[in-house]
Amino acid sequence: MSKNLTTRAEDYSKWYNELVVKADLAENSGVRGCMVIKPYGYAIWEKMQAELDRMFKETGHQNAYFPLFVPKSMFEAEEKNAEGFAKECAIVTHYRLKNDPDKPGKLMVDPNAKLEEELIVRPTSEAIIWSTYKGWVQSYRDLPLLINQWANVVRWEMRTRLFLRTAEFLWQEGHTAHATKAEAVEESEKMMNVYAEFAENFMAIPVVKGLKTETERFAGAEETYCIEALMQDGKALQAGTSHFLGQNFAKAFDVKFANAEGKQEYVWGTSWGVSTRLMGALVMTHSDDQGLVLPPNLAPIQVVIVPIYKSEEQLDAISNEVDVLVKALKKLNISVKFDNRTTQKPGFKFAEWELKGVPVRIAVGPKDLENGTFEVARRDTLTKETVSKDGITTYISDLLEQIQKDLFEKALNYRNTHITEVNNFDEFKAILDGEGGFVSAHWDGTAETEEKIKELTKATIRCIPLDRVEQSGSCVFTGKSSVGRVLFAKAY
Repeated sequence: MSKNLTTRAEDYSKWYNELVVKADLAENSGVRGCMVIKPYGYAIWEKMQAELDRMFKETGHQNAYFPLFVPKSMFEAEEKNAEGFAKECAIVTHYRLKNDPDKPGKLMVDPNAKLEEELIVRPTSEAIIWSTYKGWVQSYRDLPLLINQWANVVRWEMRTRLFLRTAEFLWQEGHTAHATKAEAVEESEKMMNVYAEFAENFMAIPVVKGLKTETERFAGAEETYCIEALMQDGKALQAGTSHFLGQNFAKAFDVKFANAEGKQEYVWGTSWGVSTRLMGALVMTHSDDQGLVLPPNLAPIQVVIVPIYKSEEQLDAISNEVDVLVKALKKLNISVKFDNRTTQKPGFKFAEWELKGVPVRIAVGPKDLENGTFEVARRDTLTKETVSKDGITTYISDLLEQIQKDLFEKALNYRNTHITEVNNFDEFKAILDGEGGFVSAHWDGTAETEEKIKELTKATIRCIPLDRVEQSGSCVFTGKSSVGRVLFAKAY
């Protein structure tokens, strides 16, 4: 199988786009800016979904589903949120087509079928959900309300890129209501930590936990918590956000409750979400010039077995041996595929599964049957071992754990060696123009400085790290006083 991938060093962006398509993850569709997620890509997303859903339910959340359409007046109720998403909204104005009298066989919008009120195709669901919560919350006994939905949203992006930025994408969005500010803040932090745990334990991606600046905050939130990851090209990627909404949406939609003393109060809210953008993060963090590298915890196929044979008799003998191994691995909940296609040669299969990032490949030929061995190859290091069939299942199980750990350690080492402290603007620009990564610098806390730095360097403040040490210093751009360092980076 010919891969012909552009290398990362040649053109990282082109490498990414080619890999997503050639590894059968997704492709562009007939709809501008929208993608088709192919079965192999969707299988990875399903594994992500399953793990996150389990984690949400373990923290007390329930799933529900809300409408795709939001009446314009409802969308406008929380002004900051409406303004923040206004430029990305798709709007439904009519509900019917009819035959075009001037163009036989063509359809036109029926001018008599104009909606009384325009509908926004949800870019996010706060408006429709909080308008619903008004009917669900009357008393403190109804709280907390811990709801999540798995859905699609539409944001009319001008420049799109598979998984990273598409006009329609899949995500989950949690929306919770609480009796006190402290509970809502605790929820926001808890969900940021759930995302960080998922990213590190399943995606093998180390993340920085932090707060967004006021400029970068979610529209309508009082605080935005985030996890930031670093890709192999030195650019940052926001991997998840959790927002403390204060009482903004409760006031906009008049969501009140009677407290224990019978007094009416507005509830406190949060919202939090991750999307199919995580697929892009997964590809860019671990993959190489040979193709995808998938962490075992999210790989749809963790082990692929390729037979090497010259005759039907040899294939039958190999198949009998492999059947025993497949059953043993499945008992350990290891997903395994025996690639016994007779239409492709072993070399083609090796290249295909390497491109698709299957963590472990086992090859079995007549000599292996004679010797009671298997050839085991690791996708992440491209190394091979000859392993005795005695204890092979334990070996594979341990190897998958080791690969998961090694991928995280490799990504962590890259991230840690690409956080650079700078003290003047020349150093700042030199790092961004060179190896990139996170630039740790003092900032005077003003939106004007933040905007000017972005304008000059295309770098944004990715977050104010939660674990930062408060220390006085001078802003890297203005020289004015600063209370601590923040992380800048160019980002996706």
